[in-house]
Amino acid sequence: MDDPADASRPAAADDDLPAREAAYEKFVWDNLRRNYLAHYLHGMLGMTGFRLINAPTFLPAYLHAVSGSNAIVGLGLALQQLGGIISPIFGATKVEHRTKVMPAALWMGGLGRLAILGMAAAGWMLSGQPLVVALLFFIFMFGVFMGAQRVVFSLLMSKVIPLSRRGRLQAWRNATGGAIAAVLAYFAGKYFVGKDLFGNGYSTTFAFAFLLTSAGLWALQVLMKEPEPPTTRPRARFRDRLREFPALIAEDRAYGFFLLVQMLTTSARIATPFYILYVGRMIGADGAMLGLLSFAFLGADTAANLVWGYLGDKTGFRLVLLISLLGWIGATLLLLNVHEVWATFMAFAGLGAASSGYMMAAQTMILEFGARDDLPMRIAVSATAESITATAGPLLGGLVAEAFGYTAVFGASLAFLGAALVILILAVQDPRRRT
Repeated sequence: MDDPADASRPAAADDDLPAREAAYEKFVWDNLRRNYLAHYLHGMLGMTGFRLINAPTFLPAYLHAVSGSNAIVGLGLALQQLGGIISPIFGATKVEHRTKVMPAALWMGGLGRLAILGMAAAGWMLSGQPLVVALLFFIFMFGVFMGAQRVVFSLLMSKVIPLSRRGRLQAWRNATGGAIAAVLAYFAGKYFVGKDLFGNGYSTTFAFAFLLTSAGLWALQVLMKEPEPPTTRPRARFRDRLREFPALIAEDRAYGFFLLVQMLTTSARIATPFYILYVGRMIGADGAMLGLLSFAFLGADTAANLVWGYLGDKTGFRLVLLISLLGWIGATLLLLNVHEVWATFMAFAGLGAASSGYMMAAQTMILEFGARDDLPMRIAVSATAESITATAGPLLGGLVAEAFGYTAVFGASLAFLGAALVILILAVQDPRRRT
């Protein structure tokens, strides 16, 4: 007997399709409270742990400490993004025909969390060049599984959370998760890294991230009730879906330009791993400073999420994306031009707020373009497009930093952000406000 999770339903209309649509809608609203709590706990705990890994502080500083090379720092972030290039498309082809995708979510999410545990274990068990190689490997694997996870968990949220509630859900889960992460980052920098807790403060920080993200995945598994959609796409081969990409993009001009904005914005991350290294060169960055700036970045992320979520629900997320790009540009200019502790704190706070706004806007807007049955592949296309530019950016940034210094890297980042801002203003309509 076929696994019902692999069953697919034709997208074509039939006599009972309106009844199935009505039953699907009723299931969503009947189970909204339970599924809202499940996604809140998963996102809150998961975001807490993942932010400790993705914040532009601990991992770049650790790679630089064990390798002494800007190029290795850039290579690490590039490998993380490289892992996310193909895996979103692979993940989409594995779930777009399924009526239930939670089993696949558990596998992809679980393996991503094991990669974090691998980073922690490597720091405790290895040293020198073997440690650098192991860290790069686990960073790459983290990117692979996070790329696939992004598709699956975005699809899960779109299935059970109505459009009018997605912004506030993300606002509160990101805000509470960010608050925990900000406090944890401060103490991790000051007491874990500063005091080299358990023999390696960075490994201790990564182990905490593993525990928090695993708790979030467990909460989602226990609480969430997943509906079966009225229609799904027929199962298709990987290479056949790749051939459909141009048509998927061409059929919606605004979506095509939105992809371009995503690619330019992720290209701006060429500077991300070098923010903390630049601060270390200009004013110094010991464990206490590392914790303080992590607190600024994650704390602003926390507070801003409440604004972004409610603003997005009320006006659409195009405005959130616009303000985030402007804030990112302003924070980078402040970091470059004022070398005082207060200004650096404010710059990292601005970067954190802008980063959270971009992430929420990009992840929510993509759910609003086009047909529901194409959603998994549309998420995958966006994730792959982001990863392509985000892969080359940090690696190139490391080489540019070695040859020309950090200022040149920040200048390139500002140019990408400026181009993304212009295209967003001139060519991208808010999908929620189109007829």
